[in-house]
Amino acid sequence: MYSKDGERYFIVDAHIALWDARPENQRNIHGKQFIDCFYDYHRNLSPESELWTYEDYLYQGGERLMKDLFTDGYVDHAIFQPAYLGEFYKRGFGQTEEAYGLAAAHPDKLTYNHCFDPRNGENGLERLRADHERMGFTGVKLYTAEWHGDSRGYKLSDPETYRYFEECQKLGVKNIHVHKGPTIRPLDRDAFDVADVDHAASDFTDLNFVVEHVGLPRLEDFCWIATQEPNVYGGLAVAMPFMHTRPRYFAQILGELLYWIGEDRIFFSSDYALWTPRWLVERFVDFQIPEDMTEYAPLTVAQKKKILGLNAAAMYDIPVPEELRVPEADETATGPRQSELADIGAGTAGDAR
Repeated sequence: MYSKDGERYFIVDAHIALWDARPENQRNIHGKQFIDCFYDYHRNLSPESELWTYEDYLYQGGERLMKDLFTDGYVDHAIFQPAYLGEFYKRGFGQTEEAYGLAAAHPDKLTYNHCFDPRNGENGLERLRADHERMGFTGVKLYTAEWHGDSRGYKLSDPETYRYFEECQKLGVKNIHVHKGPTIRPLDRDAFDVADVDHAASDFTDLNFVVEHVGLPRLEDFCWIATQEPNVYGGLAVAMPFMHTRPRYFAQILGELLYWIGEDRIFFSSDYALWTPRWLVERFVDFQIPEDMTEYAPLTVAQKKKILGLNAAAMYDIPVPEELRVPEADETATGPRQSELADIGAGTAGDAR
């Protein structure tokens, strides 16, 4: 929890990972290219006081994660979003077993989401069923630009992907997080295009599609899709650190999101370990849209509380103490605000907003 000026904020970091990019796990040059690109994002968008060494960046481990998020970072709950990248890393990039084990040991603090690749066909479906029976996850993270043999990406609208979404429906895996943001070397930029979100969200209205990185650099495309598809949400991973390097750009991103999709469908994410949550939380609570950007309304404390944690808590049924919730309010004037799935029932998390 974070407190400032008499206000208390329940923090849910909706996009974190444990990864292993050490040389002994790199399958080829692409493994090094990938983590080097991550490190470039880290160096270029972080305050100097928050920079890690390259060696620290290659692998963190569970003990450091727990310290960075929960001891130092104000986080009340965090959600793993692993990327496998088996073509680049021998044991995978996102350490799924280590992350699952950590979440199982700390269910009050961590939620484990899984991953799949629809190009694995029937074998992949069998693996998804078996993994779900063992792990019981309610969400997955998809990387549509991931390489697979000769394939350099897939679409959410592909028939094979729809088979997996149908299986998710059967298993009760409701939350589909998708990387749709800046490209990462050597992945192909166009494979992260947001257009396929429109197809999938229209055809699977009982699933939630969380577009990570809000489609950057395709923010306008994302907003036009999300404003017509009430089961599409925006994750702020990668957008958040622009508060430091490009505050007016971040104000534009946030202002557009609030205008088009509203305050109830935006999630705070540190994208750990690209960045640590502490400074992002502090800066976001203090952040305000510049007065001369008059097309956007000023940010309210209630909006910040929803974005920093209450929205993700509602989606994932994470209990929120009564005193940390915000009163229900009337719908705002612009953009559709209520998803068909927004009212997920009474109780601790259902009341979070």
